[in-house]
Amino acid sequence: MKKAFLVLLTGCVMSAWQYTYAQQRMYTMSEATNGLRMELAPEKLKMFEWIPGENAYTRAVSANGSTAWVKYSVPSMKADTLLTAANLSDQLFSGNALRSLPMLKWINASNAWFAMGNKVYTVSQKEGKWQGASLCTLPEGAENVSLNPKSNQIAFTVNNNLFLRTADGRTLPVTNDADANIVNGKSVHRDEFGISGGIFFSPNGDQLAFYRMDQRMVNDYPVVDWSVVPAKANLIKYPMAGGKSHEVTLGIYQPTTQKTIFLKTGLPADHYLTGVTWAPDQQSVYIAILNREQNHLWLNQYSTATGDLVKTLFEETDSKYVHPEHGLTFVPGKNDQFIWYSDRDGFRHLYLYNTNGQLIRQLTKGEWVVNDILGFNSGTGEIVITTAKESPMEKHAYAVSLKNAAMRRLDNAAGWHEAQLSHDGNYLLDVYSSANVPAVSQVVAVKGKWAQTLLESKDALKEFKRPEIRNVTLKADDGTPLYGKIILPTDFDSTRKYPVIVYLYNGPNVQLIKNTWPASGNLWYEYMAQHGYIVFTMDGRGSLNRGMAFEQATFRQLGTVEMNDQLQGVAYLKSLPYVNADKMGVHGWSFGGFMTTSLMLRHPDVFKAAVAGGPVIDWSMYEIMYTERYMDTPQENPQGYADNNLLTKTKNLKGHLMLIHGTNDDVVVWQHSIKFLKSCVDTGTQVDYFVYPGHLHNVLGKDRVHLMQKITDYFDLYLK
Repeated sequence: MKKAFLVLLTGCVMSAWQYTYAQQRMYTMSEATNGLRMELAPEKLKMFEWIPGENAYTRAVSANGSTAWVKYSVPSMKADTLLTAANLSDQLFSGNALRSLPMLKWINASNAWFAMGNKVYTVSQKEGKWQGASLCTLPEGAENVSLNPKSNQIAFTVNNNLFLRTADGRTLPVTNDADANIVNGKSVHRDEFGISGGIFFSPNGDQLAFYRMDQRMVNDYPVVDWSVVPAKANLIKYPMAGGKSHEVTLGIYQPTTQKTIFLKTGLPADHYLTGVTWAPDQQSVYIAILNREQNHLWLNQYSTATGDLVKTLFEETDSKYVHPEHGLTFVPGKNDQFIWYSDRDGFRHLYLYNTNGQLIRQLTKGEWVVNDILGFNSGTGEIVITTAKESPMEKHAYAVSLKNAAMRRLDNAAGWHEAQLSHDGNYLLDVYSSANVPAVSQVVAVKGKWAQTLLESKDALKEFKRPEIRNVTLKADDGTPLYGKIILPTDFDSTRKYPVIVYLYNGPNVQLIKNTWPASGNLWYEYMAQHGYIVFTMDGRGSLNRGMAFEQATFRQLGTVEMNDQLQGVAYLKSLPYVNADKMGVHGWSFGGFMTTSLMLRHPDVFKAAVAGGPVIDWSMYEIMYTERYMDTPQENPQGYADNNLLTKTKNLKGHLMLIHGTNDDVVVWQHSIKFLKSCVDTGTQVDYFVYPGHLHNVLGKDRVHLMQKITDYFDLYLK
């Protein structure tokens, strides 16, 4: 589930990490909660950005109390300071000191831009010197600001409408919808299907495609603002499973004529438009059309001149669901060839097609998934990608030949690698961590053995009293391996018995068990270990990065197969002589909150105490796009919805359960837990409850410390 908190699960011992340095300090709750985002975070490169047209990059560098944008040439690593924060303050802000430098976005090798608030600025090289300049001031409330580096046009939204600022300074209204429930230029389909925005400049930047979402038919849903007196109901559009969905179209705007045509994507109108991709010649746009049932996809080509369907290149179907999350990636220099992601053989792989819809070759294959395309190296004729080829718990960079699909690995260290490819594909920024490696940042040559380490982050946790973490692998009831970890109490004594907390998510699109730093995955787990708890976490079937059979095992029965897997973890824990099986707790948020509550009601004799945050209680009240993919509609799958409707099971509760919810949650709306409370009252079931006023789906910032203390206190009350 998107915007979700992390989770814990199960396993059988594979290996262990033991910390041998001085173990002195105990975590404060603040450090355990927010430390990895703040003072205990590994040092990382700031604002790294490759420069187009050069083998060079910029990043923000701080030294002697000053911060500057510094350019580094590769492979010489010659450093040139472009501008300091003081320089920029003098040039643009009348000497008013900037708190920090903004992120620089490169247009070409001599020009870049950045935005602050509703103002857009440029940074350019003139006569060997770098100068900042004000480009324009956008209207108050401007959002989704997108500057095209070729045309220097800027697209942005204000409220529900889309605008375009041309290179000569005119602001053109692309849309003028008076009804606020018609939304233009923004993300649609509630950010599912890999969608993260609604503005698509053409390759030359002189045309603009955009999403138009009509929500008028979707039910209003009140999210109450409690900060004012009297409280105010803000109405949002929230499409619930089985109900009316919004309708999306794609417009093509021509600034020269100031006219828009809409692509004729057909009926039914509540299908999903994903993977929007311009053809390199700008004569057409490709869209992956997914039916509302999400089991049939058409990759269609549309004319940008008329909006007509040109052709369907191919179709993909699946008895459960198709899950597109990427558009087409055209091969540089070959306008008639593109790469397509597909799960058709059971794992997400890459396929090379021509624009007639003919498969040229499958580029990757095996029982592992491709994570991302990073770009191309035209000199070697390769595409650069990241994959889970070594292990679902690791991510590595590979180069793949477009001619023969030969693969070669570009990194050489175990762990989880996040990579960024230079524009020409010659060099790769590789930032990785592993269980005992906080972070290493290096630039490596895609061809050859040249590499340069930029930063080896220090271990900010070396002064703390750290627990032992053991990787574990269990088997599901069908023999599928399940990966997890067990975190043992500090000063662990195998002759004692300890209380246990299972922290879990186990829902779609989330993976908890990775070979990343710190090995525990979460300092709150280590805090609990310091205070005498065993903590256990595991990725069961239904979670990310294991292929379609693993993910689709939960289809039409969310919460059933996952619980079976979690109970394998419980059985493992009970087999350990140092586990107190009478003092076991479980905690999760979002989908993990649903899982936590489900375990307490459907397997009431397992856990003594539980805390469920932001929980889904009744899937018929969750959003259409996510829920119908995994459950079909309530009308099509009444038994599946009934089996996992927790409102009908409150009378089963035996242990201690606390629910927590943010009052302004617009993802899992507050009504889920409110209705749960009503059911508890109706059945005479005692339950504990706490709300966070004003918070959305996640409780963040300083209030998160309060949240984690409350959760800790609850477990201490019933498990100690």
